[in-house]
Amino acid sequence: MGVVRVGPPVRRALEEWEKARILGFIDFHLKQAFRGEAETKVATGSSKFCMKVIEDFVSYLIHKNDMLKVTDVAGVVAEVGSGVKRFKAGGGLAEYAVASVKLAVRRPPGVSAADGAGLPIAAGTALQSLRSIGARFDGAGSKPLNVLVTAASGGVGHYAVQLAKLAGLHVTATCGARNAELVRGLGADEVLDYGTPEGAGMRSPSGRLYDGVVHCTVGVGWPAFEPLLSAAGKVVDITASFSAVLTAARHRVTFARKRPVPLLLWPNRGDMEFLVGLVKDGKLKTVVDSRSPLRDVSEAWEKSIGGHATGKIVVRMEG
Repeated sequence: MGVVRVGPPVRRALEEWEKARILGFIDFHLKQAFRGEAETKVATGSSKFCMKVIEDFVSYLIHKNDMLKVTDVAGVVAEVGSGVKRFKAGGGLAEYAVASVKLAVRRPPGVSAADGAGLPIAAGTALQSLRSIGARFDGAGSKPLNVLVTAASGGVGHYAVQLAKLAGLHVTATCGARNAELVRGLGADEVLDYGTPEGAGMRSPSGRLYDGVVHCTVGVGWPAFEPLLSAAGKVVDITASFSAVLTAARHRVTFARKRPVPLLLWPNRGDMEFLVGLVKDGKLKTVVDSRSPLRDVSEAWEKSIGGHATGKIVVRMEG
């Protein structure tokens, strides 16, 4: 589960909402789709980023912005701007979202809205993490690499396991005991229960050193990973703290071969088209933990921030 870092005014508001277990709803006038944008009627959204929505809602109250920034949505195009050629009208955590055409892709028949809504951030992060380790998805084939995926049953982790296997990597994965069979079914070669001493140590049962780690959780620092890495192993940290960023900078300037790599996702249409194509071809799937109607989004949000969801939590805009 990612950690949203906010300023003191926003944090105080979030803490008050957390005490009350309330997620507010707000009505906005629909923003007209400008040139290069498409207004989309959302079918599903991911509660993974509900906390970000709340942060921006508070920003609206403070700064009077007229829009909330959200991610991970799938739906039907309702309106397009004057410069949009790739989409025609007709088909997070809101009924409508305005999206840049540069970051929007068509959802083909056979790819559900729930499958699509899980891809932009979670699957995109998994894909770029694996590429930074050295995985290849262009048909050229990857070097025989050993990779560790932590929190492998979570939103990013379950995509990372599947994508790593598609790239021909050997995958060791950590998860809770209840999700071990699921993670094996996604393609993991070795599964460690993080609730056991062996799992907490993260050592490969077969004795392999890791060429790369896709680190999807918090509370485990660089010293725990360093002895588990091969000579040039990398730990790609998708939830990097400030201290982790400093550690990474120190390793970079000293030209260390083993090093941590904080990941900053670069959303782009090419990656999205690639991921949607994999789902369409049955090579990648979104594991859905639960589906909630919009009216029950507060419960979905609470489950999401608890950090123990299996796969993605989907919020339906209708029904």
